[in-house]
Amino acid sequence: MSKALLKSEIDIYVINKVRELRITAGISQADLALALDLSVGFIGHIESPKYRAKYNLNHLNRLAQILNCSIKDFFPELPL
Repeated sequence: MSKALLKSEIDIYVINKVRELRITAGISQADLALALDLSVGFIGHIESPKYRAKYNLNHLNRLAQILNCSIKDFFPELPL
């Protein structure tokens, strides 16, 4: 499988949106990993295009709580 196909367009959108909100909130990857009970390496893999790791719905629900937003804020208004 080509590295370019490791994550779908929607995966990349959601990951970038989470990263944007995380940075805006002043939360590091390490702090986020601790709050989600995940390893820092896993968060790094999620935010890197080189790895298949991505957030699941449980992660996104918890992220919305941590970032004090709606789970809908991670998704585009219209389908990609």
